[in-house]
Amino acid sequence: MNKMGLEEYKGVYVFAQQVDNQLSGIALELLGKARDLAKDLDTEVAAVLIGSDIKNLADTLAEYGADKVIVVDDPELKDYRTEPYTHALASVINKYKPEIVLVGATAIGRDLGPRVSARVQTGLTADCTVLEIGDFPLNPIPNQEQKHNQLLMTRPAFGGNTIATIACPDNRPQMATVRPGVMQKIEPIKGAKANIEEFNPGFTPDDKYVEILEVVKSVSDTVDIMDAKILVSGGRGVGSAENFKLLQDLADAIGGTVSCSRAVTDSGWLPRDLQVGQTGKTVRPNVYFAIGISGAIQHVAGMEESDIIIAINKDEDAPIFDVADYGIVGDLNKIVPQLTTAIKAELANK
Repeated sequence: MNKMGLEEYKGVYVFAQQVDNQLSGIALELLGKARDLAKDLDTEVAAVLIGSDIKNLADTLAEYGADKVIVVDDPELKDYRTEPYTHALASVINKYKPEIVLVGATAIGRDLGPRVSARVQTGLTADCTVLEIGDFPLNPIPNQEQKHNQLLMTRPAFGGNTIATIACPDNRPQMATVRPGVMQKIEPIKGAKANIEEFNPGFTPDDKYVEILEVVKSVSDTVDIMDAKILVSGGRGVGSAENFKLLQDLADAIGGTVSCSRAVTDSGWLPRDLQVGQTGKTVRPNVYFAIGISGAIQHVAGMEESDIIIAINKDEDAPIFDVADYGIVGDLNKIVPQLTTAIKAELANK
């Protein structure tokens, strides 16, 4: 791509993931972020909607901030498959020339994003936690051009021990994946109507099109911890799978949901979909109880946006106390049952 070509690329585009004709929350979160970026660049926000018979979802995308919705609708796109979806999104990029493309770091997005970036010959920064428009290099370097209005993509690196800010100054689009729960949706713009553009690059099944024989849905009756308003989260300090009953009792009393740190899932005490942190889920509940959690940087990255953080730990030097709003130093086996009893008594008096 020559230098002259870069100016042709305009707009902030979001891959609007849908599954079974339902928009994924990440699509709406990314539109919120895209609006901020587009404002700084004085450009438009476009959602790219890929699937079969999905045009009905376009107005929702408009309500959450899309100025236009590009719909790629084809029977071959009914279920997510790598090749047809890659062809769809890469074709949109080649035709519309967006400056920025954002993709959710979901199972689908982690498969699709890298494939598309390779096909359109640009870079991709994975698992970003902060996206902003600025200068690159961040600080001017003698004899090197400092470029303005670049997408600065920040992500944890080296296991979360450092934060790297990455740019893609010489290729377009600038692509990033963002994990769910990191960016925030806007308040929906009631009654917004989508400016829809339909585009179909044509789909010819070939040997790269896998054949889906059966879709098996896992049935889960647990609340997704990303949606919970109160999380009672336990770490290695809880001691055993049986001991999580103390946390469950507290969660039941207060109307919360149990979650955990990576040490707990690694030990097999709780399933992985309850794990908070860099290799788990990013959560922002109103109240987060961190019980027997030391507070490694990888865990904190997944819960530091919680409104109120209450830490209980017998080690007064545990790093979790650095991010906690309230901290109790002591034995969780004594404190948690007392807390549960006190909350039950308080609610009984209401």
